[in-house]
Amino acid sequence: MMSLVKTVGYRVTGVLSASVCAIGMAAAVMASSFVATEAHASEGRFIPTVTSSPPPTGARNLCRQYSWACTAARSSTLTIQSEMQLVKEINRRVNVSTRDVTDQSQYKTRELWALPTARGGDCEDFALLKKRDLIHAGVDPSKLFIATVLDTRRTAHAVLIYRSTQGDLVLDNLTNRIKPWSKTRYLFLRMQDPKKPGRWVGVYGSS
Repeated sequence: MMSLVKTVGYRVTGVLSASVCAIGMAAAVMASSFVATEAHASEGRFIPTVTSSPPPTGARNLCRQYSWACTAARSSTLTIQSEMQLVKEINRRVNVSTRDVTDQSQYKTRELWALPTARGGDCEDFALLKKRDLIHAGVDPSKLFIATVLDTRRTAHAVLIYRSTQGDLVLDNLTNRIKPWSKTRYLFLRMQDPKKPGRWVGVYGSS
C-alpha cells in the first residue's frame, strides 16, 4: 500500500505491510528504501519533514472525495484551552463509538480511505472521522493532518496529528491517550504536508 519515500539520512531495506492499519490489511510492498523516524524526545516538539512523497494508495482521491480533508484554511476562533478540550473529547468519542473493521472485510479490497460506515472502519477511517468532526467543531483545519507510521509492533498504521502550540500530538484509535509524537515509539513515515495538505511529505529524524 505504501509508496516508496526517498531515504534521507539513513536507509532501511525491507518489506512493509501494505496496510496502514494494525488489523488485517497486509499486502507486500517492494523492497524499499524509505525514511523511518523513531519518535524520541530529542527529535523536538514538531515532526520534521524533508521531502515530497506520493500519497498512500488509498489516499490518492482523498481531496476529491473529501475537500475538508485537504484544506489548509485557518478558520478557528477557539481558545487554545477550548480547542484542546475538543480534541480530547472527539478523540475519545470516535474511539469508543467506532468499531475496527478492515477494508478487506468491508469493501473486499486491501485499501480504501473513507469515513467509517455503520459497520465501522480501520485506522485511517478513524483518523478521517476525527479530522472531519474536529473541523466541524471549530478546530483550525491547518492544525490537523493524517500521518502513516509503523506502530510499536512495526505494523503499518495511520493516525491523526494535532499541531498544538506545545508540539505535535497523536490521536490514535489504538489508545484514548493523546501523546506527543515523540512519546509514541512509532516510526513516522509520511504525512499530509502541513503547508498544503493535498500533498504528502516524507518524515525524517534520527532514531
